[in-house]
Amino acid sequence: MKNSRHCDLDDDVAGDGMKRPTKFALRHVQSLVICLLTLCALSFAQEVDVPSGRGSGSVVAPTGWAELIAPVQQRIDLKFYGFSIGELKAPSAQFDATFRATKFLSLTPSYLYYSVPADGLNELTKHSRGFNRTVEEQQFRIDGTVMFLVHKFEISERNMYVRRFLPTYTYVGRSLPAKEINRYRNRIAVTYPLAVGGHIWRPFASYEAFYDQGSGWTKNRAWTGVTVPIEKHVSFQPSYMWESTNGIKDLHYLMFGLIFKMPSR
Repeated sequence: MKNSRHCDLDDDVAGDGMKRPTKFALRHVQSLVICLLTLCALSFAQEVDVPSGRGSGSVVAPTGWAELIAPVQQRIDLKFYGFSIGELKAPSAQFDATFRATKFLSLTPSYLYYSVPADGLNELTKHSRGFNRTVEEQQFRIDGTVMFLVHKFEISERNMYVRRFLPTYTYVGRSLPAKEINRYRNRIAVTYPLAVGGHIWRPFASYEAFYDQGSGWTKNRAWTGVTVPIEKHVSFQPSYMWESTNGIKDLHYLMFGLIFKMPSR
């Protein structure tokens, strides 16, 4: 568990055996992800904060994303994430800087920006006219992740502090002021390296709980998937995430990610 998104790249068992994959397979995986990034019909940012929604039921949200990992030193990686949320035009972007302090401990300051259109928020809260404009949020975060091995299982615990910057917006006819609040996140995760056809696949599962200042425990998230290498520096990650947040509908994310890792210097 080398980063927060389970998307580390690992060399295959056969070493150089993956240096020349079929261009046909790579081209088709890239096309699949591009289609998901541009044509997903119903998907929402994963950090939505609704003050008094009455949402019930659930929403299925196909989601595409891409990540670029850029090693700058032996123990430092820069990571850039981009999410394009289809026809709802709800973009999200994230930047991480991961510092591996020891073999078992990493520290990661990060920044997240997202925006969600009014139509998407109204669908989540079951208010036809609850929101009348796009809601944006910025977050500054820092986390510490401890990882240890049990046989071949990689087990990790991540503790994250988040400073949330919420703008002024109107909800159900009420004007809500801009505010800054603190959030705590705790995640337990497990990954198992699995040899498949001479390559290393990395199935994973995790559970995460969210605590918001003034509101208590507001969100739970369970995530499972697998990271599949398709080239020496490119991996594909299909996954499923269930998310339950107070006041809005449950979300079932069908996620497809493409991860690029630049060669180490």
